Amino acid sequence: MTINNSSKINKVLSGAERIGVIGSPSSTNELTLDILGSAVHKRLVGELALFSFNQEGNQNFAMGQITEIELQNIWHQDPTIRSLIRQKGSINPVSEKQDTHLGKMALSAVFELSAKDKFQPSILGTIPATGTPINLVTDEILDNLLESQKDEIFYLGHVYGSRPKLPLWFKHFGTGPRGAGEAYHLGIFGKTGSGKSVLAKMSVVAYARHPEMGVFIIDPQGEFSKDVITGRPTGGFRLPLKDVLEKKLKRNLEVYSIRNLTLDTFDLFKEVLHESAFFEELSMPKGENREIAARLVADALRKNTKIKISTLHTKDAFDVAWDLLGNEDTQRIFYRSDASRERFNNAYQAADKDHFYKDIWLPVANLFNASRLGAKNISELVKTAVLPGQNRPIVIVDLSEESTLSNGQDKIIWTENIQALVIKRFIDMIKIHGELAYRQGNLMNALVVIDEAHRLAPAGDIENEQRAAIKHSLVDAARTTRKYGLGWMFISQTLASLDKEIWGQMGVYFFGFGLSAGSEYRTLQEIVGGDSTAFNLYRAFRHPQSAFDSDSKEYPFMTHGPVSPLSFSGTPLFLSAFTSVDEFLNENNLK
Repeated sequence: MTINNSSKINKVLSGAERIGVIGSPSSTNELTLDILGSAVHKRLVGELALFSFNQEGNQNFAMGQITEIELQNIWHQDPTIRSLIRQKGSINPVSEKQDTHLGKMALSAVFELSAKDKFQPSILGTIPATGTPINLVTDEILDNLLESQKDEIFYLGHVYGSRPKLPLWFKHFGTGPRGAGEAYHLGIFGKTGSGKSVLAKMSVVAYARHPEMGVFIIDPQGEFSKDVITGRPTGGFRLPLKDVLEKKLKRNLEVYSIRNLTLDTFDLFKEVLHESAFFEELSMPKGENREIAARLVADALRKNTKIKISTLHTKDAFDVAWDLLGNEDTQRIFYRSDASRERFNNAYQAADKDHFYKDIWLPVANLFNASRLGAKNISELVKTAVLPGQNRPIVIVDLSEESTLSNGQDKIIWTENIQALVIKRFIDMIKIHGELAYRQGNLMNALVVIDEAHRLAPAGDIENEQRAAIKHSLVDAARTTRKYGLGWMFISQTLASLDKEIWGQMGVYFFGFGLSAGSEYRTLQEIVGGDSTAFNLYRAFRHPQSAFDSDSKEYPFMTHGPVSPLSFSGTPLFLSAFTSVDEFLNENNLK
């Protein structure tokens, strides 16, 4: 005999713990709960609660998180009683026995049980009568309500302050089964130690479940690549990213560092040469003259038919550049005054040419050397990672300074500015390939993960032209690439110092600990809205490092946006991320 959904959910609901009833005043946005005496000593803030009600002839189930508990005792507010309390401390039978506990419940989702015995999203279009029972939500209740969506559900942790797991969904950006039908951007924010890196890795695993989806990770600090390359994850939450992606999810995983990455344009060469010590040692500080000189060298090499971008490391290419700088007519272009030209020429004549080639030129030119073992240029790498196709690999590009260490190989130059230039090249190529695919009627269905986003697109004006161009490129990508089927995941330690155009384009947010003061908090309010009780709950987050021991650590996050089947009303949800790797793997069938 088949048991229908109505019978199943009502049977499960009848066994759920009752904590209160709907009180007054209540609205369709926020309900007041009269807490039962049997529940006043429970930890209720953060709990997910549910009630059943009838609407237009169908049974509905509404749920939300309890965001605040308030104690009232009208007798204690009387001036006469207060004076007695001041003397005696408490008064029987007024104190405690006349206490009332009121809860605030922010609704996040309503499910309607249709005439066809199926659960579907609904809204709270009326207020149930006072006295309507409020029950705590359990995993069993959620499983019943979301049974039709169970293949899409993914778990990153538990409901904050409660035991049930918070169901989330990470759909791919294409159409068809488990597809969102469009791309969207995500943001993960939190101070150092808030757990945002772990949450980002778990989210990457969630998207990697979709074999039709590409995942491309730009890793400025080596956060992702270290775990994959060594196979020995660091930190307290040791997620075996490599094993999960390759063995369980059967995804090809490719990790590139700057050692096996080839830069591929003369414009990029000009910028890297400008950043290097090449002109510094020829008495030319950074400025307009240096920019002109770098452009002259790059243009001369570009026009030379015997030299290619991949052969800049040869002595012939260096000789062309060196002879050009020694030419008096060339010197007149970047230095107009006789005194400046004389100073430059004296430095040039006194320079050790062999030293310049081996110690300064080669570390720059080796970045463009395509003959290095396993080297792949940026354009090819982007095509592999983000363009639609079969067996798309998950690509991680390690751009950390540690990845450039020689280990006996040829030296290469690497600075923070050069790193940013390379990231800009990746961003530009992603946009170019995305537009080409879009014109051909194809959607990329890919996610680009970029760590340390606040460094690349900071708020406010940037005086440095190169960094301003990088910011412009990233902001433009956030604006335009959604229509290509390309979404971005931005990971940042800060919210207020990230450009507004970036966080304003996001559809899904995760806010970890550390954004509850000053400009950070004001920006948070601007994104989420004016729900004061939700913000009070967020501000109650404890720093994970304040725990007495590792077993009691908690990594809380506030989520905003359609990341959960329980959040379609737009109300923030609160979760505590898993602190056990085994629990994360087991609950998501990844063991």
